[in-house]
Amino acid sequence: MEESEAWQQALRGDGEAFGHVFDQHSDRVYRHACRLVDSRSDAEDVTAAAFLELWRLRRRVRLVNGSVLPWLLVTASNVARNQRRATRRYRALLDRLPRSPESIQPDDGISEDLLEGLRSLSTPDLHLLCLVVLEGYQVAEAAELLGLSATAARSRLHRARARVREVAHATQVAIEEGS
Repeated sequence: MEESEAWQQALRGDGEAFGHVFDQHSDRVYRHACRLVDSRSDAEDVTAAAFLELWRLRRRVRLVNGSVLPWLLVTASNVARNQRRATRRYRALLDRLPRSPESIQPDDGISEDLLEGLRSLSTPDLHLLCLVVLEGYQVAEAAELLGLSATAARSRLHRARARVREVAHATQVAIEEGS
């Protein structure tokens, strides 16, 4: 089957014809992706994302000399660039996060009962709380960095704050009752 014929059928939603287009171009897109990213696994991800975008946007794709290959190569380049950007942002975020609640020292001006509250949180909730409260990120930004929906992040943040208050208050009450 010729590419142009397969593409016309794929435009009508024919998955088998799209599979033919994939078979025809996946090796070239993969080799291109290998030159753009650090690992074969990342190149596979870039290739898959490029073909996913081709399927998703198939009605708007412009052929060049009757082929989708140029569009796929440009899309793979864009996906790789976005992937590198996301990786840099994620690494920068990790560098700014405390390694663990134990790394926060009481002499940092944080009360022991607040530390106890922070230690009671799960690691994802602690990271979310630190990003929003300490680093000043908006909830939606922190959610995106942590791979959460904004709604889930707001809910988790609310529960994390309540948990810290609860544990901190319980610690304070225990201290007062002990005196």
